[in-house]
Amino acid sequence: MSSLLHSLLAALFCAAFLQGGFYAQAQLTPDFYSQSCPNVTNIISDILVDAFTSDIRIGASFIRLHFHDCFVNGCDGSLLLDNSATIVSEKEARPNNNSVRGFDVVDRMKAALESICPGVVSCADILTIASERSVFLSGGPEWEVPLGRRDSLLSGGLNIVLPAFFDPLDELKRKFVLVGLNNNTDLVALSGAHTFGRAQCFTFIERLYNFNGTGESDPTLDATFARTLRRLCPIPTDGNTTVFTILTNLDQNTTDAFDNRYFTNLQSNRGLLQSDQELFSTPGADTIEIVNNFASNQTAFFESFVVSMIRMGNLRPLTGNEGEIRSNCRVVNAPPPATITRSSSNELNLVSSI
Repeated sequence: MSSLLHSLLAALFCAAFLQGGFYAQAQLTPDFYSQSCPNVTNIISDILVDAFTSDIRIGASFIRLHFHDCFVNGCDGSLLLDNSATIVSEKEARPNNNSVRGFDVVDRMKAALESICPGVVSCADILTIASERSVFLSGGPEWEVPLGRRDSLLSGGLNIVLPAFFDPLDELKRKFVLVGLNNNTDLVALSGAHTFGRAQCFTFIERLYNFNGTGESDPTLDATFARTLRRLCPIPTDGNTTVFTILTNLDQNTTDAFDNRYFTNLQSNRGLLQSDQELFSTPGADTIEIVNNFASNQTAFFESFVVSMIRMGNLRPLTGNEGEIRSNCRVVNAPPPATITRSSSNELNLVSSI
């Protein structure tokens, strides 16, 4: 970790503690498992390295799992719950169904940790650590991850709303502010996770043929890039919708590397998703300057990404005696209590482009 980044994070942590901010309130600390499970990061990292060898997409998948978990009632591992007599799983909600992946790797991580330090490491913390390691293993920054989250007894169910691939900039900003993130640097930095990973045709096909009902392609989409995408994603015929599930790279250049090419793509009108291109192509937007900065200065992007990831990881975590430490990330240890101690709202149960 660079000295500049280390100093920046230290200042962030100190300010949050002194002001009673997210870091102090959440009671999270990087050394939370130093005594109870000191090898937790190494165990998760080793399994992740093994997963990378057979599936290079797994890094981006873990970032997406973490985002989709944190944006729905906070970072509490609720996304990992399967359907049961008392749980309606978020996995089958529209933004997640046949989309989020990597649950089998989470199972391996949890089983390994339970064999060494049973009942200690939460599923929510597993997602957080694995996300940081995924970024680092893909060429991005590394950082000390605040830990100590506990697992939810509840799921957000089917009625969840996340920042969507078709959202205009104002709506993206609203959804970020709604969960407690800012609508400029957090929005742009976290969107930069689209520097790796894949997207299905259905997430951008309207931009190619009928943008906003015009019968034309999105004018903010580079014409050459649009032709390439139309060859990949032709208009479905004879009811054949399999085209919608065809995958392409979010970043067509350094496809599996975590770098700042996402932002140079936006400058060239080659952002794959509408929600991406909105950051740069919305006239007069304050996000344009941030995109330009990150495009010209990868270090600035990395530093902002780390700060925003830590902020996102501290969205409404369960700590102390709240929730539980699941022994299996897919199921709660016991039926949920009759009275829920933490409020929930449909508005906070923020189809995702992140």
